[in-house]
Amino acid sequence: MTIDIIDLNDPQYADLSAVQMAMVRTAQEEKNRIVAKAESEKQDLFLHLLINDNARTSAWERETSAIDGKAAEDVDAVRETLLYQLAYEAIGQEGNEQGPYRYPENPNYGLSYSQRFLVVRNYYMQVTDDPAARLEAYRMDSLARSYLGDYYATLYDLLASYTS
Repeated sequence: MTIDIIDLNDPQYADLSAVQMAMVRTAQEEKNRIVAKAESEKQDLFLHLLINDNARTSAWERETSAIDGKAAEDVDAVRETLLYQLAYEAIGQEGNEQGPYRYPENPNYGLSYSQRFLVVRNYYMQVTDDPAARLEAYRMDSLARSYLGDYYATLYDLLASYTS
């Protein structure tokens, strides 16, 4: 798969974690779907105009510009979401007097709940490759219930979705 959703050189790719690479690949797949859908819409439009003997009108240019503009907006939204996710992926690497922040040994209570969600999710994604074991370990984690608050159920549902 060609990755062109964001511009990263090879050393930057080497520094991405497995979770970050999965985020990049997912965003690239979404971009590819958006571009393919736009191309399909333009093809359908061309055939419609051709059937109606209007293929050489300015409507073609106007409509394809609108389709391309909408696709570019959608791709930009996917790119911005990806960059946001990548920026918060490495949260919690600092530390305090007890050492570096690391869940569950030294959780960072200065993070927002959405940032805590990312930290705990990363922890459980790296603990094991077995989705069922990961879900069971998370279910038994009493610290996660208080640390994540309302996000606990969201992460539980996410981890459960990997088991099916």
